[in-house]
Amino acid sequence: MPDPRPAHVPWLTPYLTVRDAKAAATFYAQAFGFMVHDMVNDDGIVMHVEMFYQGQLIVMFAPEGAFASTARTPRTSGVEAPQSFYVYTEDVDALYAQAIAAGAKALTPPSDQFWGDRFCQLEDPDGYRWGFARPVAPRG
Repeated sequence: MPDPRPAHVPWLTPYLTVRDAKAAATFYAQAFGFMVHDMVNDDGIVMHVEMFYQGQLIVMFAPEGAFASTARTPRTSGVEAPQSFYVYTEDVDALYAQAIAAGAKALTPPSDQFWGDRFCQLEDPDGYRWGFARPVAPRG
């Protein structure tokens, strides 16, 4: 059976709800280095965004209320996001500094972890938690 996915699309892609899709796209680009691949507008309102990292789709999102959804962000709901995202990156320390400068909330500063990754964790303006890592020890 042929692969049913479009090119550069992983088997699993999170689809988030954000407060403002245009603002979220700008934040993810400035903070994490994600690149907008597709942004769908409806009467000037951004309704759907696809963002890529290192050539692969990393996340899709839509604003609160899009497509008649009642979904809300963790920040709007006043709850801690029950999930987090783990993304491998070239330079954890540089990405952490870049994200803080772009307005991310620091949760875990970069440090070497017992499982063999250099890791940091940040929270975006909508309350989603993002971990960034790079292996520092051979996996075995």
